[in-house]
Amino acid sequence: MAQSKKFISPGAWFSMLYPADWNEFEDGEGSFLFYNPSEWTGNFRISAYKGNAMYGREVTRQELKDNPSAVSVKIGSLACAYSKEMFEEEGAYYTSHLWITGVDDVAFECSFTVSKGASVAEAEAVIASLEIRKEGVKYPAELIPVRLSEIYQINEAFEWVTTTVKEQLKKDFQGMEEDLDSMQQVIDSGTIGSKKKEAWLSFGIAICVILANEVDGLEWMTLIDGNREAPVLQNLTTGEWIDPMKLVWSKVKAGESCNLAETYKSLL
Repeated sequence: MAQSKKFISPGAWFSMLYPADWNEFEDGEGSFLFYNPSEWTGNFRISAYKGNAMYGREVTRQELKDNPSAVSVKIGSLACAYSKEMFEEEGAYYTSHLWITGVDDVAFECSFTVSKGASVAEAEAVIASLEIRKEGVKYPAELIPVRLSEIYQINEAFEWVTTTVKEQLKKDFQGMEEDLDSMQQVIDSGTIGSKKKEAWLSFGIAICVILANEVDGLEWMTLIDGNREAPVLQNLTTGEWIDPMKLVWSKVKAGESCNLAETYKSLL
């Protein structure tokens, strides 16, 4: 893939590369959906399942045995059971291509639904890039494009701060720099226990949301670092990134006081 982005699954089971013009979209639980929102070339879905040491190979073999239309194909280094089916929807004809494959203890089900006759080269390139991330192996920390799971976390944190400010102070919360004062009032009120990590982390995320609203060139990313998978804010020009956890929670945990205005100024 000439231009690609990296996806590491929640739980860091596997990684893959996908075209730079695709984005991740909401799908069923345990399934990840990607497509190009500007110029649709197909819906790519991937699900992963864990089993015993030979699970990946066994699932592929079973698919070839159980599905009469499946044939054995190789994509990159992966042996796959491949099948396809045509369907019609609102007068348009589509083909759903399905690949069952696996590595070691992980099996993959990948599908690419395209207009009838359209190329599947994009999907094949994604499948060829699949890699298993082994348990117990220490991988270097990586920043990848923000995943839906972290977008949900950002939204939930911001909603919590918005609701808390409204309930405690009877004030609106717009996600602007002037809202830092309201957040500080909530913190100074002492209503949030020092061990409530999620609440303090939410304040850190809210600071980053405000920063992203006020300053150009910042983009949310997902940090994968060992067992930690978290949203961080990256400066696209310098490559430097801000970890919301360190803005408030790390200080509270260390018994330090939090001055949000000073913290915010230090980030500008």
